[in-house]
Amino acid sequence: MSTWAGQPSVKGRSETMRMVLLTCVSIGITFTWGVEMTYCTPYLLSLGLTKGQTSMVWVAGPLSGLIVQPIIGVVADGSKSKWGRRRPIIALGSIIVACSLLTLGFTKEIVASLVSDKQTARILTITIAVFALYIVDFAINGVMSCARSLVVDTLPIHKQQSGAAWSSRMGSLGHIIGYGMGAVDLLQLFGTMFGDTQFKQLTVIAALGILVCSSITCWAVTERVLISVRHDPTRAQGRFKVVRQIWSTLLTLPPRIRAICWAQFWSWIGWFPFLIYSSTWVGETYFRFDVPADAKTTDALGDIGRIGSTALTVYSTVTFISAWVLPPLIRAPEDDSFTHRPPASIARWVEQLNKIKPDLLTAWFASHILFAFAMSLTPFAQSFRFATALVALCGIPWSIAMWAPTTFLGVEVNKLSGAPSGPSSAGGGGSGGASYRRLSNGSSIEMRDMLLLQGDPESGAGVGSTGELSGVYFGILNIYTTIPQFISTFMSTIVFAVLEPGKSPELATDAHPSEHNDPGGPNAIAVCMFIGALSSLVAAVATRKLKYV
Repeated sequence: MSTWAGQPSVKGRSETMRMVLLTCVSIGITFTWGVEMTYCTPYLLSLGLTKGQTSMVWVAGPLSGLIVQPIIGVVADGSKSKWGRRRPIIALGSIIVACSLLTLGFTKEIVASLVSDKQTARILTITIAVFALYIVDFAINGVMSCARSLVVDTLPIHKQQSGAAWSSRMGSLGHIIGYGMGAVDLLQLFGTMFGDTQFKQLTVIAALGILVCSSITCWAVTERVLISVRHDPTRAQGRFKVVRQIWSTLLTLPPRIRAICWAQFWSWIGWFPFLIYSSTWVGETYFRFDVPADAKTTDALGDIGRIGSTALTVYSTVTFISAWVLPPLIRAPEDDSFTHRPPASIARWVEQLNKIKPDLLTAWFASHILFAFAMSLTPFAQSFRFATALVALCGIPWSIAMWAPTTFLGVEVNKLSGAPSGPSSAGGGGSGGASYRRLSNGSSIEMRDMLLLQGDPESGAGVGSTGELSGVYFGILNIYTTIPQFISTFMSTIVFAVLEPGKSPELATDAHPSEHNDPGGPNAIAVCMFIGALSSLVAAVATRKLKYV
């Protein structure tokens, strides 16, 4: 069996503070995603790419998730670093993300310092911008993979739902900050301190955000250190052992984990076009129906970005409120193991509420239905206010979508590791009689306990959580998340090619009349999101089946 050194712990005197510190990195992750989702599509369009070409660029997201998260998960699962299995990758990935964001924001300046020919500079600018976007996506996926696994590794089974809910809360806070800053005129607020355009300033702030948030989590969390891996004849060996291990695990998924993955699969065919194009869709709706033709400004990119950011700020606010309000209204595992003693004056009402609380599976099912309803109305939006309302409504199902699948998978992974589901300490507390062990790299670490996978060999007590293979299983969940994104991207490309084959009509210029299309036709993005509504209904059916697995 695998052996471990030390106990997982999180700094902080209260459970709330420990949860905040453990999941703080989620703020930086979603802040970065927020900048990408709000400004990168119009930024790429402004460089001269068509919508069809831009949709192909966004293959970066699913491609990085398909490759990076499973591989990083397997590598981290077997890491014997004295700093733990997840934090070193979180730290390194955050540095790469920050450098790539700065490159993306200042691509034109970088190219201008190297190339003087305008045509060559234009091509090189597009190439470097796309490359930087790919690097951001690849690195942020590594950070995200280890951040999720860190929660599973640190918390016991009965706290997995609470930990996932806190990740959703902190993530929604990152969205609020990111979208809020995108909606504010940063040039007026900060001057040229962080750059001379809105997009440049956002990339600088996002780079600082991911570094600060990941540093806080890495500082606050102490991981177990893997000493030796259990002997398993079925574990892949050899030069391509990482790929073979992912493949063998994928083929032998336990039934319940496979059911969770399929529900995620159908869900993300709907979510991907919404996340990538919703801000641009709101901005285009504004230009099509709310702005007179003679009142359009020359800075269409900036206007679309600000209008879209405003809509996503409202959406992220709804997500944030939902992330705080919904968890207490949904039945959690600790409700069955802890007797709440409310004041006598409200005890009867609290008791009645607890009886009618839905479980998380029911809430996940309802979230698919709500998202499908909102997306089915997108082709009929004829004002940016109605479009903003539809986007904001999706904040409720998105909150649950970021919470439910990770909760269910975290519970199943810890069950596979043999961890008990009863309450146990997950916070930071020390223990006496510390000893030290010399590792293979010559450094020494404190050995509070030598822990076996199934528990303490001396006392026989079970370990609250091990999450020994959380990396590979979350990587596989991400495969079921990213393959739908390829499917969605392919469908979007076809829709864009049929409905809007040229440049976005809202960004077309008088200097290039051939770029103009009829803006009165169906909006291609709205059609893509309507297709996503149909897929979300299939996801609801798949989620319902999970109850019987």
